[in-house]
Formats: sequence, C-alpha cells, structure tokens
Amino acid sequence: MAILLCASFCFVKISWAAGDVVPGMFSGGRETTMPGWFKESFLDFEQDIDEATAAGKRLVIFFHQAGCPYCNALVENNLAQPDIERTVRENLDVVAINMWGDLEVVQVGGQQFTEKTLAEALGVSYTPTLIFFNEAKKVALRLDGYYPPEEFRKALRYVIEKRDGEIGFAEFTAFLDVSDTGGNLNHEDFYKPPPLDLNRSAPSPRPLAVFFEQANCGPCDVFHNQVLTDGETREIVRKFDNVQLDLRADTHLITPAGEQTTARQWALDLGVQFAPTIVFFDRSGRQVMRREAMFKTFHTQSIFDYVLTESYKEQPSFQRYLSERADRLIEQGIDVDIWGFRSDSDANTEN
Repeated sequence: MAILLCASFCFVKISWAAGDVVPGMFSGGRETTMPGWFKESFLDFEQDIDEATAAGKRLVIFFHQAGCPYCNALVENNLAQPDIERTVRENLDVVAINMWGDLEVVQVGGQQFTEKTLAEALGVSYTPTLIFFNEAKKVALRLDGYYPPEEFRKALRYVIEKRDGEIGFAEFTAFLDVSDTGGNLNHEDFYKPPPLDLNRSAPSPRPLAVFFEQANCGPCDVFHNQVLTDGETREIVRKFDNVQLDLRADTHLITPAGEQTTARQWALDLGVQFAPTIVFFDRSGRQVMRREAMFKTFHTQSIFDYVLTESYKEQPSFQRYLSERADRLIEQGIDVDIWGFRSDSDANTEN
C-alpha cells in the first residue's frame, strides 16, 4: 500500500508491508487555489521586476507546495482580508513558485533553474516562503514561514513604504512595537535562569535553544498555551539548554561565541523579526536552525528533533527530513496531524 502526502514542509511517499501494526492516519493537509489576480509570469524574475517597477509596484515570489496548510492560511486567511488583499494588489506583483516544480526559472542575474532547484539554491526550508524584491533587483525582505495577519501587515508596510533602504525589518518592527514593552513574558520551567553565560568555547553536552519573545504578543501566547502544553513537545524541548530573552530588553548576556551583549542588540544582530523566534545552536555554539514564524505541534516537534538528532548533517533538506519523520511515525501506528494543536489527552508518543 502506498500513500502520497504533499503537506507543509514535506513531500511524503509512505509505504508499509502488512503486519500487526495498523498504520497511523495523516491529516491536516489543505489544498489551495491561488488567487486569479496573481501575476501570470514567464518566470524571468528580472523581467518581472522591471514590469512591476514600471507599474509602480514591487515583485514578491511566493514559494508553496501542494497540501500545505500554512500556504492555505496565507491565501485564505491573510490575502482574503479586504485590506490586505487591496494593499497587495495595488502595490505588489505576486508570482507563485511550486518548490517541487519543474518549470524553468530565470533568476535575477540570468542564471537558470527549475522551480525545485531554485528553492534548494535559496535554502527554502518552510512554505510559505515569501521573497520581496526592490527596484534594484535586490531582496528587500524575506519571510520564512507563515506570519499571522497582524504580523504580515507589518511586513507589507515595510516593503511598500520602501523602508528596506534605510532600516532593517527587525528594527522597523521594534519601532512599531514600542508601545508593547510593558507586561511579562510567558514563563516555562525549562528556561535557564540568569546569569546568562551561553559561551560554548568548550562544547556542551546539549544543544542550545534561544527563545526570543516579547510581552503582549499574540503568537507567543498561542505558542505557550497551545504548542508547549503538549507533553511530547515538552519532553523533547527539555533535552536542550533553553534560554528565554525579551527581544526588546537590555538584559545582559554572553553569546555562544563568547561576546558580551544585550538581548535587544543580539536580536538585532541576528535579524530576529518575529516573536516568538527560536534560534538553535549546536553543542559547539554554531547556529544551525531557526523557528521564526507560526508553527503548530507537529512542525515544532520536528524542528527540535531535527536539531537534537543532528539530522541536518545527513539530511540537509529539512523538507525531506520531515517526509522521513512522518513516514516513520505513521508506520509505527502514530497519527500525524500537520495542522493541529495536540494535548496530552490525545497525543500518541513515539517509541
């Protein structure tokens, strides 16, 4: 028996032999019909940028894949909101790219790719990934993963107001969020208390996860109240050294590279542009992964597992790693829901 699953971050081919274990169920995939007002393109990006510029617009490339619920949310939640749709249609040309597709693409600079080799060359690990180009054919902004509507509006404002030439997006969002500096962060018992010496000049036995968050943050509340309430998720998170930082605060710390800085400055140096963002470092202090958009239970667990098991050394494509992990779980009789929050009462555990 064989099942083909095309879902967010993964293109999964699953097969199993008859046996005592009843295969788990797959759910959560959502197909998406792209809006009719997206640009019909010959996939020559320099030409597309020139045409957008002539019309007083900018070009955005939208990497997606079949069955991706996060892509579906971008189209049917974000772009379906009247103000967002109007803003995008008036100011941007949107070109959709299937990250597993075989259509020929001419990248800025004239180099030729297929859709899938371009996605690989650009290091597309999550869908949706949006890449906004300015008039000089440079990247004005890149969003890796799904941003909920309010955060997405900030990105649109940054690009449309052409602020990329004067300020980074992380600084821009810090300016917009200046009124939200009061209040407390969500606390978890696995966060390391101060003083925060993260120096890894001598390798640590555990990888490091740095949680950049802020108060009065809706996505942070969802992350703590719906993702981190899952027992299996908490179990894998506890296998890391975990540090929580207020990305707007002047908390002093020593980075994995041994440099003294503040949480705010380090967040700016790392280009943290979404809360919550988790930046992962290996046992020697090398940055290896980020979770910098909205993810639900399965994908959050998978990101932590990818880093913990050092699977990136053998499988550099996070997309394909997700395929393998989903395959393994389903063969073990474990249900895989890529678009749900799980609680202890309905969670299956991996043996």
